[in-house]
Amino acid sequence: MAIKAKEIIPNPDIIVTADKGYYSSVEIKKCVDDNIETIVHLRNTAIKKKIKDAKFSKNQFTYNHEDDCYICPNNQILANSGAKYQRHNRLLDVYRLSSVICKSCPLKSSCLSDKTKYKQMYRWECEHIIDDYTTKMNTKEAKDIVKKRGSIVEHPFGTIKRTLGWDHFLVRSKEKVLGENALIMFTYNFRRLLNLIGITLFKKLCIAIKNKDLTKITQDIEEYILVFGVYLGCFLEIFLFLENFQKKITLLRK
Repeated sequence: MAIKAKEIIPNPDIIVTADKGYYSSVEIKKCVDDNIETIVHLRNTAIKKKIKDAKFSKNQFTYNHEDDCYICPNNQILANSGAKYQRHNRLLDVYRLSSVICKSCPLKSSCLSDKTKYKQMYRWECEHIIDDYTTKMNTKEAKDIVKKRGSIVEHPFGTIKRTLGWDHFLVRSKEKVLGENALIMFTYNFRRLLNLIGITLFKKLCIAIKNKDLTKITQDIEEYILVFGVYLGCFLEIFLFLENFQKKITLLRK
């Protein structure tokens, strides 16, 4: 999806952002290989699993790049066994710790189940790319982009679900769902258009489209949006002033 967007949009500095449901380490690597800046929220499944099972997660094991090994919370080394494991189009290296060490470990109950004899971990051969990506996603710049995306993209879906009442599809099969989704998007865009330009301008727009002359109506719409923006700015200034004034009055009363 990101590669197709890059082909369509003539912008070398394009930043692709999406919901965390689209997060995939394999797709992140493809974007890095194609020099596409990607901001997709991390799916922190390891922490959720830790809370549920009360066991140590992968995040609590430190990876040593020089020695190619993991260090467990008890400072024991999980060495690279040399074995490979294929999972979801990814080739993983297997890291193991001796069953003798795990058996006598005081933290065993917080790390392994009763039936598991030793600790075993997996690391993708391109895991260093994900490590760098995780570091980038923890920066303020990336968090601001994620927040901005949410404020822009999530609003239409909230309006569609709550205001328009479309919280699920009524039909089945891909072709029918695509048709219903097209109607939903058309309804949202139509309502959005009416909110932006009003009924009067919309009627003028319909007449202009019928007469195939959009020059005058384009100017009218631009002027309307400009005036609306000025009034909105003034309203926000007054609102913020009154809010700050009320806070000061509340502090003086205390």
